[in-house]
Amino acid sequence: MSSVAPAEELSAEAHRGRSAAIPVLAVAAFIIVTTEFLIVGLLPAIARDLSISVARAGQLVTFFAVVVMLFGPFLTAWLANFNRKRLFISVLVLFAFSNGLAAIASNYWILAIARLLPALALPVFWGTASETAAQIAGPDKGGRAVSTVYLGISAAMLFGIPLGTLASDVIGWRGAFGILAVLSLMIALLTYWTMPPTRAMAHVRMADQAKILKSPVFVINVALSVLVFTAMFTGYTYLAEMLEQSAGIAPAMVGWWLMGFGAVGLFGNWLGGLWVDKKPLATTVAFCLVLAIGMAASTLLVGDHVLFAGALAVWGIANTALYPICQIRVMKAASEAQALAGTLNVSAANGGIALGAAVGGFSLASLGAHNVGYVAASVALIAALAGLLVIRCYRHK
Repeated sequence: MSSVAPAEELSAEAHRGRSAAIPVLAVAAFIIVTTEFLIVGLLPAIARDLSISVARAGQLVTFFAVVVMLFGPFLTAWLANFNRKRLFISVLVLFAFSNGLAAIASNYWILAIARLLPALALPVFWGTASETAAQIAGPDKGGRAVSTVYLGISAAMLFGIPLGTLASDVIGWRGAFGILAVLSLMIALLTYWTMPPTRAMAHVRMADQAKILKSPVFVINVALSVLVFTAMFTGYTYLAEMLEQSAGIAPAMVGWWLMGFGAVGLFGNWLGGLWVDKKPLATTVAFCLVLAIGMAASTLLVGDHVLFAGALAVWGIANTALYPICQIRVMKAASEAQALAGTLNVSAANGGIALGAAVGGFSLASLGAHNVGYVAASVALIAALAGLLVIRCYRHK
């Protein structure tokens, strides 16, 4: 007999447990995304310890992203019908093992294996965690639930790289991975205690899940996510350079400005979850416009630190809000395979991140740090216009 309750009973059980289960998912998200981004702050220390160049150590970051893009959709579709409680516990145990392996890695190749394992599991978590949070929360509250889980990614973006740098100076890069291993095990235990035994609402074959790729509506929404993340990371990738070179922020203070950028973004995360359930495309367009305004204003007002800080806050709010907005919008476009849809959106986001970094890097080299914000704002406007075009197409169907 299945250990999973029927849909009607599951709903009642899920509602009773959601107050604890969803925050635990958010903490799990923090650990999982911190595992991805922590290494950025540790690259110099890793390079010194393993006697390799920083550039070669940096290939571990690229390797992680490529694995996410290539394997995430297939693995998520394959595991879509597994009991979600067991799946999340397995993912967290895998992260504990991989972070522990990274902590004792004696050479580059062992560390590469330690990065391969979490890269395989990360998109599975994101695709299924978003769907599960919405399922636990119940009808009309899915957006807020996914937004709560996405607080984990916001917190990781806020603290991940600064904590990595701090860890490198205080406890070493191995100690940082060791702490993540212990935290992963702790959250695995909390997941066991708090989460109801949910699974996908109905068993869906991989071939049936893949049918969403034939849906023009779904494909358009995924393409829109690529464009949105390209806009976000055209500017965000080089925000530190803009702060130092254009705004004249002292190098020692740049980290504090970045943390402030992430902190105000937590408000954007809440706003995105508040509005996206009813009008996902309109919410995407609105926040792309806010993103463009924040980016352009940050560049225009760079000479006045007070006004610049205000413009940067607008940028941060929109930037963080668009994470859950894009995830929820894509999932709503493929209700019959939401886990796979969520993972495809993560893959699309990684593609957008890579493209945005390339566009921003070209702009930085050819136009200078002061103009990167304008280029990023232009891409955000293009994303907003694309969203409006999609809305127009929907209305004329």
